[in-house]
Amino acid sequence: MSATVDLNDLATFVRVADAGSFSGAARALGVPTSTVSRAVARLEDSLGIRLLQRTTRRVSLTREGGWLRQRSRGAIGSLENAAAAVRDLQGQPQGVLRVTAPQDLGHLLVADLVRRYSQRYPAVRVEVSLSARVVDLVGEGVDIALRAGNLRDSSLIARKLGDLSGYLVAAPTYVQARGAPRRLEELEEHECVLFRGRDGAATWRLSTEPASAKSAMSAKTGKAGRVSRKRSRSVTVRGRIDGDDYGFVRAMILAGGGVGVLPHVHCVDDLREGRLVHVLPEYVARGGALYVVYPTAKNLAAKVAAFRDLAIAEFQGV
Repeated sequence: MSATVDLNDLATFVRVADAGSFSGAARALGVPTSTVSRAVARLEDSLGIRLLQRTTRRVSLTREGGWLRQRSRGAIGSLENAAAAVRDLQGQPQGVLRVTAPQDLGHLLVADLVRRYSQRYPAVRVEVSLSARVVDLVGEGVDIALRAGNLRDSSLIARKLGDLSGYLVAAPTYVQARGAPRRLEELEEHECVLFRGRDGAATWRLSTEPASAKSAMSAKTGKAGRVSRKRSRSVTVRGRIDGDDYGFVRAMILAGGGVGVLPHVHCVDDLREGRLVHVLPEYVARGGALYVVYPTAKNLAAKVAAFRDLAIAEFQGV
């Protein structure tokens, strides 16, 4: 007699007892009759007790079999209900969602995304960790991450949301006091707000956008004009204010601290509402790619899939 009982075998026995035959239980379970017969035989061997009397047409319960069926049906039904409930939970976002993101992206980009997610899925409680380090999603029990730049862990599933292009911006008060640079070289004469500079200086690598076919159309003739090629330039700038967080850099630029480069997701609203001025708008600072990252695509929880899909919808093409 075995010391343990296989719960699958026990559940199969209950099916046989309810159906009154091995073949009926096999049809209900979608398995061969021989599989059902072997499961019941293993259970009897484990218990050291005969549970069923077998005839050529049907089976009947022994006294011990009837007692076991009566005691087991409720427990097995509860387990099946629990499994069904888990499947239902998988279809509706709820529970706790743990999110991590780079510290310098969190104040605006992540906060707005989480706000929208929380409004759409009120049954989910969101815990956000903003960190300068690369968080181990599996080891630290984190569901999903937003990451910028090169990805190190190839075992994770990653969806690219876009590229973090940066704009040259300044506050209207700064432009009124110092004027706006008209050529890239003039930035060397301006006060600049630096992001992770070195010894009060930084090199900004900028590129010009090629004119689109539509913008190259002649307003008078309607014929396609000459499309300019993208050019890359670098300029070394100096500043007395340097920060390692884009939220801080943005605040200093808004306060009139100088010209700076901000990812466009950090400044697009400020530009639209006139709080910032787009300086040298023909130039773009190319940043790293932005990704949404999660441990596995198999049996992905609804709360994680919903956050991933919302991030793709919100930031695709940034």
